[in-house]
Amino acid sequence: MRIKTLVAAMAAVASLAPIAAHAQAAEENPWMVRIRAVSANWQNGQSGNASTYDIKAQNQWLPEFDVSYFFTKNIAAELVLTYPQKVNIVSNAVPGTTGSITALPPSLLLQYHFTELGAFKPYVGAGVNYTIFGNRSNFPQLNNGLTVSNTSFGVVGQIGADYMLDKNWGLNLDVKYATMSTVTNANSAAPSLGTGKLTLNPWMPAVGVTYKF
Repeated sequence: MRIKTLVAAMAAVASLAPIAAHAQAAEENPWMVRIRAVSANWQNGQSGNASTYDIKAQNQWLPEFDVSYFFTKNIAAELVLTYPQKVNIVSNAVPGTTGSITALPPSLLLQYHFTELGAFKPYVGAGVNYTIFGNRSNFPQLNNGLTVSNTSFGVVGQIGADYMLDKNWGLNLDVKYATMSTVTNANSAAPSLGTGKLTLNPWMPAVGVTYKF
């Protein structure tokens, strides 16, 4: 159901493209891409067995590729992409790394760009995030069959700016905040552990390069 919700949101944004394309074409190419280095700073809120084991995701740097389409000179949609990222998990069960999961967190945002400030072009955005977790039982140090849920659906907010060096190339600074969580489950071998929740909710400051077609 959540996958259908994300697909429906993407389709709704895409359906606006033909309406705006004719007006946009008279001005400039509507496509923009960015490559960013993102610092994922997890909030690590805990409950249940996640709190018992003090389970936390370690902060890390991630690569990011973004595609934007401008319906007008001010209104754009941005699709945030990456490939599945390894996230190391620590706990109080053992020293060092307890295990790892993978996370694939595409986001779709609608943005407003302030374009009347010359080369400096700030923007704000809001949208949805859908995260798919893989390797969900890769916690060999716990020996209790702990797993995490396979998906997370939440909202994401964004503020950032491009500084255009010329017509095509620019530098980008960006900060996003996403609501993201996963349920932690113990299997039948350890029923007393029950379930828990790890609320990740990352802050994601980023720096990157912009190319406007």
